[in-house]
This record gives sequence, C-alpha cells and structure tokens, in this order.
Amino acid sequence: MRRTLTRRKVRILCFFPLCLIAWFVLAWGAARFLIVKADASPADAIVVMSGSATYIERTAWAAMLYRHARAPIVVLTNEGLIAGWDQKEQRNPYYYELAVQQLESQGVPADKIQVISRSASGTYEEALGVREFAAAHNLKRLLIVTSAYHSRRALWSLRRVCESSGMVVGVDSAPPGSQTPSPATWWLSAWGWKVVAGEYVKIIYYRLKY
Repeated sequence: MRRTLTRRKVRILCFFPLCLIAWFVLAWGAARFLIVKADASPADAIVVMSGSATYIERTAWAAMLYRHARAPIVVLTNEGLIAGWDQKEQRNPYYYELAVQQLESQGVPADKIQVISRSASGTYEEALGVREFAAAHNLKRLLIVTSAYHSRRALWSLRRVCESSGMVVGVDSAPPGSQTPSPATWWLSAWGWKVVAGEYVKIIYYRLKY
C-alpha cells in the first residue's frame, strides 16, 4: 500500500513539471506562429500600420529600414485615434502626428513621410486605404511594418485586398520585447494575453468575415 502511494506521489511530482514545460513550449510556439516576414525588396514604400501606443516600436523599425535604403519613402496609416495631452502643444495630438515626430527624430526627412488621409478603424480598413493610396501614387511594391504579433494578420489583409491589383506586399515587423512582450513571457501579463491570445480571435474573425 505504501509503495503504491509513493509511486503515485512520484508520478504527480513528475506530472506537474512536464505540464509546465509543455505549456512553455506551447505558449512560445503560439506567439512565434503569429510572427511572419516576407521580403518585398526593392520596395517603393515602407508602410507603417497604426497601433496607438505601439507607434514607438513601429516607427523605430521603419526608420531603421529607411536608413538601410529599403524604400525611398515612409507612409503612415491613420486610425484617427488621439493620444494624451501634450503640454508643449496644449492639445491632444493624433497618434500619427506622434509617429511623424518619431520618424523625423530618427533620421527620416519630413518630405519623405506621407500620411494616408483616409481614417481606418481596423487592419482591413487600413489595407483598403493603403491600396487606394498606392494606386494613386503608382506604388507597386510595399513593405509593411507593424508589431510582431500583428504581422500575420496585417500581411494577410494587405495581400487580400491587393490580390487583383498586381501589387507586391511584404512585411518586416518590429521584433517583440520592446512595447510588446517576448514570445517566452507574454502569458505573464494581461497585455500579453491581449496582443497574443487576442490576435488569434481576430485572425479567426477576419478569415470568416473577409
């Protein structure tokens, strides 16, 4: 009887570490699956997708790509959202205005930055605006910049709306770990669950709706 109980305890003690390891692997794999890259070199434009507060990591990555001559201009989408109070300007600036400031501070000339005037409330609507802008400015090859976990849905959306236009769409996302959590630890915060687990919900919704 005692031997049976001892074996059960050993099995239980072994079971929990195995579950923990399995969870680590599953969580890491789920996060990594969302991150995609697709080359579009040479690109006609780097297109930075809107992301409210995550504009910092996105514009930093876009500026780096611009400095490395990946494309001659940087285009910003416009989600129409307003940021917090700016003491210097005495108003609430739009996030795209902050993104422009960030790009300029990191070496992108003002005349090489363009903002899509059409306001969009979601990734698919942004994609439609990008397609219209690209067609109007004869841009055939687009390199999308967004946050890492958003890259799979963003690439799918852009390619979906541009599939009959002849445009080539690639993506080079900002690496996680700055404004978004790392693939190994995202599940330790509510923000991580929103940007990783929540992204799967959005992907399913997009595939069903569009």
